[in-house]
Formats: sequence, structure tokens, C-alpha cells
Amino acid sequence: MGLWDKLKGELVDIIEWLDDSRDTIVWRFPRYENEIKMGAKLVVRESQTAVFVNEGRVADVFGPGTHTLTTQNMPVLSTLKGWKYGFESPWKAEVYFVSTRQFTDMKWGTQNPVMVRDPEFGAVRLRAFGAFAMRVTDPGKLLTELVGTDPQFRTAEVQEYLRQLVVSHLGSALATANVPMLDLAAKQLSIGSTLAAVLTDELDSSGIAIPKFVIENISVPPEVEQALDKRTSMGVLGDLDAYTKFQTANAIEDAAGNPGGAGDAIGLGLGMAAGQRAAQSMAATPPPIVPPPLPAGEWFAALGGQQQGPFDLAALTGHAGSGTLTRDTLVWRSGMAGWTAAGQVAELNSVFAAVPPPLPPQ
Repeated sequence: MGLWDKLKGELVDIIEWLDDSRDTIVWRFPRYENEIKMGAKLVVRESQTAVFVNEGRVADVFGPGTHTLTTQNMPVLSTLKGWKYGFESPWKAEVYFVSTRQFTDMKWGTQNPVMVRDPEFGAVRLRAFGAFAMRVTDPGKLLTELVGTDPQFRTAEVQEYLRQLVVSHLGSALATANVPMLDLAAKQLSIGSTLAAVLTDELDSSGIAIPKFVIENISVPPEVEQALDKRTSMGVLGDLDAYTKFQTANAIEDAAGNPGGAGDAIGLGLGMAAGQRAAQSMAATPPPIVPPPLPAGEWFAALGGQQQGPFDLAALTGHAGSGTLTRDTLVWRSGMAGWTAAGQVAELNSVFAAVPPPLPPQ
């Protein structure tokens, strides 16, 4: 073996990338003056791609495996360098390793609410957040469009751009889904799948795909949530009157827990309101039907040794005037325990008002 062959064997390089991070998308192989020896070993691991760039132009791309760099397996770079005869001197090129695995820790969220039109509630503002996965599908496009000459391109450098892209498409996705606001939770998976396809098509020119898009939560502003809670309570209670009573009971309970001026004032106001409602309820209720008094002809008398009647008070007065009914005459009416002398019944005092009492003994 000659000295040149020995030196050339010792100068064979191994070009590889052992990724010990979880957020690096592109990493440029460090090389002094970018000189690479012909015959160097290129090791590309699974979920990696190696891209050779010469004078700013993307040349050859290598997939997973171990490659010996020669003019035979670098046709584009050989053409650019003009190696028509297999020239084997050192040559300059930049080697970029691109990770093609899924980056699943990408977060997104709406800084400002997205305005959409709901068929039931009209215009509503929605907030949403979640996560998505990103994958490089075309390393050449990625280097040309986003990376440039960056020696280490991380997810943080592209995440804000992707988040803005997500938010710009979110409103359109929610509007075109034709799903009422109250049913959005049940449609989050389908809306996420639609957004993933739309974003992948949008990012195709940059060599990026969005294989998975997750909507973790869609919410409304706090004041809308409170209104929805009240509406839900009304639905549970059944009608507005029941809801009013429910609110009044809650206010009374709060007032009871706050004794003093404010609590007493609230309690007084609630009492007056309850009194007004009671008065209105009583005014709206028709008076009960009262039956007429019983007829007066309900007296029976023992006249001439026989029971006769029934008589009213006028008839008894006439008998008293004729002398057939005296204070000693037995009378009876419904409710009395038995026959009683007419003079002992207080109700018949008016019957004998014009009849003089018997003479005293002479």
C-alpha cells in the first residue's frame, strides 16, 4: 500500500447526526471549511434525511442507510462540480440532516376570540386551544423556504408561524362546519381532521405536513358561560315563574347570611315584592261563590195536640197573635236536642214581642 493510499484511508470521514434533542428539525454537519473527502461514509438513521447543498443550491438527498460518497451516488453534485472523470480530491459542500419524524409537542391557541355566526345564538366569540403534530415531507423545500443557512433549525422557530396559520383557518373551519355552538364538542375530531388536511395543503410549498390536529377545548367568554348557565337552570326548572321563585329563594338566602343594613334592605325589598305578587294573585282570583241562606220555614209546633209545620217566623208570629201559639207551646227545629217551650227559645222572642205575657195570679 502506498503512502497516498494510507493517508487517504486515514482521512476517510464519517458524517452522521446523533440527535439528543427533541425539538431540532434541521442540523448542519460541522465541517472545517466544508471540505469533505471523496469516499467518506455518510450514516443516515431512521427518521432522518441528509441533504447536500453546494453554493446555495440543493444537490443530492440521501435516505436512511450507510452511503459511501462517490461521484456515482451523487449525480447532481457531480454535475455541479464537473467531475466527469471521477476526480477524487476533497470538495466543499454543506450537509444538512433533516429529521422526518413527527414533532408532537406543537401547541396552538387563540390569543383573541374568533367571531362566528351561530344559528341559535347569533354572533358569538369562541376561544380554542389544542395541539398538532408536524412532519417534514420534502427536506429540499424546507431548506429553501424556511431554513436558509440556519445551522440548527428548531421547532420554536416555526411554531409561531404555524400557530398563526392555524388561527387564520380556525374561524373558516368552524363557520363551514355548520355545527351549532352547543354541538361543537361532539364534532371536535372531525373539525380537527378537516383542519389537518387544509393546513397540510397550505404548507405543501414549505415541505411540511400536519398529520394530526387536535382541538382540546372550545369555549365562550365568561359572561356568555354565565348566561348559558342561567338558561340551563331555566330549562331544568321548567318555566319563568319557577325560575323567578328560584332566584328569590337564592336572594333571601344571601340576605339572611348578610344581616344588617344591606341584608335587611334586600329582605324588605323582597318581602314587598312578594307581597305585591300575592296581592296581584289575590286580585286576579275571583271571589268564592257563597250559597244563599237557608229558608226560614223550618219550625215545627205542637198546635191543638198535633205536630204542625214547618212554619217560618212570620207564620209563628201570626199564630202567636191568634193565641194558638203560646210561650208554653212546644216547638222544634233542626239542630235542637228536643221539643222545647217556645218562651224558652231566644230566637222566638220576636214572635211574642206584641203578645202580652200571662196575667199574674190574682
